[in-house]
Amino acid sequence: MPWDNNTGGGGRNNNGGPWGQAPQGGGPRRGGTPNLEEILNRGRDSFQGGIPGGRWVLIGGLLAVGAFWLLNSVYTVDPQQVGVELRFGKPKPELASPGLHFMVWPIDSVEKVNVTENQTEIGSVPVSSRRPGARDEGTMLTSDQNIVDVKFSVLWSVANPIEYLFNVRDADDMVRSAGESAMREVVGRRSAQAIYREDRAGIQVEVQQITQRILDDYKLGVRVSQIAIENVAPPTEVADAFDEVQRAEQDQERFQEEARQYSNTLLGDARGQAAQMREDAAAYKNRVVQEAEGQASRFTSVYDEYAKAPEVTRERLFLETMEQVLGSSQKVIVDKGAGSGVVPYLPLPELRPNAGITPPANSSSTTPSAQGK
Repeated sequence: MPWDNNTGGGGRNNNGGPWGQAPQGGGPRRGGTPNLEEILNRGRDSFQGGIPGGRWVLIGGLLAVGAFWLLNSVYTVDPQQVGVELRFGKPKPELASPGLHFMVWPIDSVEKVNVTENQTEIGSVPVSSRRPGARDEGTMLTSDQNIVDVKFSVLWSVANPIEYLFNVRDADDMVRSAGESAMREVVGRRSAQAIYREDRAGIQVEVQQITQRILDDYKLGVRVSQIAIENVAPPTEVADAFDEVQRAEQDQERFQEEARQYSNTLLGDARGQAAQMREDAAAYKNRVVQEAEGQASRFTSVYDEYAKAPEVTRERLFLETMEQVLGSSQKVIVDKGAGSGVVPYLPLPELRPNAGITPPANSSSTTPSAQGK
């Protein structure tokens, strides 16, 4: 197909090719659009005139970029934190202490770790507040097949920030799981009575040791300072029956204490009476011994006097014996040689000033002389 048939110009000579006359002088075709070369030339001419605003725009841009870089390179660590710097994602062995620090951003980055003591509560979420499908952390089985609800807290702090950040994905959940596992192990080896009252302190120490050993095996970088048991109670479904058992045990202890007090009272009285009887027996023994010793000493002294003067001693013994016998008896004196007109009877008791009163023993000393008249 001939080219001149597509020009629309008949048989005339066309230097522009089959699509018509080419533009002349580098300008746009009349009634058309500028070509690509013209557009590039115009852009080059406009940039040769300089950036609007001159060098200050460039300096301002550089200062803004520098300020942004400096803002990301300087960081602050709070007093309760330590910083772990990362270079290309790898932690540096040195830790950033509290204060202002500098790093090369974006090559370096920093992770901040709170090193104060944390508290993780286990088993303290009420049943009504638990999420659907969540396990009951505090419900545990004892060695005597009883179910107890244990509420306790794990007090822990970060000892190695690098291990805490990079060895375990969720360190807080790991502490919770380790504490719960250790408590279940310890509770499973003890009876319900020991858990309720008898051995709480021992349980806390053992759970702390087991939890620390588990976290050390995982290289979590955490130090467990204390396990605090807040409450141990039976499940809600059997709480009433458990309260009845507790009240019965309290009554039993009260009755036993009252019985011990009564026993101690009786035992004290019996011991007091026994001590009194021993004291009385000792006093009686001492009195009898002293009386016997006194009588023996008196007999010995009388015998010594009797050996010196038997007649005088016999006379004295006779008189003393008669004095003792007649001293408390009633005496009547009758004179055999009394004549007529003389009363032979002398009523001595009526003549005495205090008639009817037993005369003292020494008043009988007049008897021998009265008989001799």
